[in-house]
Amino acid sequence: MKQLPNYSPSLYHLWRSEHTRPALAFTGSDPRGWQRALRAKLRELAGFNPPAKRVPLHVRTLWRRSNALGTIEKIVFRSEPMVDVPAYVCLPAGARPPYRFFICLQGHSTGMHNSIAVAFDDETRSIKIPGDRDLAIGCMKRGIAALCIEQRAFGERREHLQEQMSPHPCHDAVMHSLMLGSTVIAERVFDVDRGIDYLAQRGDAAMDKIGVMGNSGGGTITTYSAALLPRISYAIPSCVFCTYRDSLMRIYHCADNHIPRILCWAEMADVLGLFAPKPVVVVAGRSDPIFPLAGAKKAFAALKRIYRAFGAEDKCRFVIGRGGHRFYAAPAWQEMTELME
Repeated sequence: MKQLPNYSPSLYHLWRSEHTRPALAFTGSDPRGWQRALRAKLRELAGFNPPAKRVPLHVRTLWRRSNALGTIEKIVFRSEPMVDVPAYVCLPAGARPPYRFFICLQGHSTGMHNSIAVAFDDETRSIKIPGDRDLAIGCMKRGIAALCIEQRAFGERREHLQEQMSPHPCHDAVMHSLMLGSTVIAERVFDVDRGIDYLAQRGDAAMDKIGVMGNSGGGTITTYSAALLPRISYAIPSCVFCTYRDSLMRIYHCADNHIPRILCWAEMADVLGLFAPKPVVVVAGRSDPIFPLAGAKKAFAALKRIYRAFGAEDKCRFVIGRGGHRFYAAPAWQEMTELME
């Protein structure tokens, strides 16, 4: 049979990915030393280099309202020069400070308004949010405070410069960050870090009980924030955890999911393994089309092995929802509540 020529660049990339052994993949020995080495390399690859001196937060309140679940305040804080971050601060009724906070991150969507179940163009109007993406509402119902951060290039922070409007809201920011030696992943993680600075400045947060959670693109930053930010104590990444080979290398994903050369050094399980031995609940959808369950199971088995090396296997939980690419609040919170007790 005549062999057809291989013209597709992706065929070559898939072949390379299958024959690449990540240089800092977990081997089972010296887990703490391995974490130090991989965390340093991840910071380098992502371009995560926070400044030694941070700009003042310059927090200002836009509005504050109360409802049956508690109070919600919309604020804006300064992350770095020319970077303002809108956020919702949600305090549950009946809870008392110091509050346990979860930082809530939406993915590719109309933005953080989904976390509090209001309309994008009218924050006084409640709406029904599909797929349990009303993350802050879920927190407040459980007596947990929430800080909902609008991620760069999403929602209110979607690119508005008319000469820089690609069809995908994140594309321009990704390309610009790469030209400057960084990544949008690193920039978004830094906003989470500044959000933690804000919680510390408030004085009513339990700083040893801060979690981060998000679905899809929010799950991506949940994963990298857990890996890079030591002040985070709990993590719930949803519908993102998989092997790079089975997801990013085989299925179309927006460019903001990628870190240059990461697969030469680590798989996604290694990245989230930097969070060990802290409690993590990984959420996956049985029929997720872009982060396939088979790849998620493979990655979780590798993550479990890392946690086992720390003697913390029980702090690493896996939830499989019956549907697709969405959050599964009830089973995820059931697992995380047990881990937080």
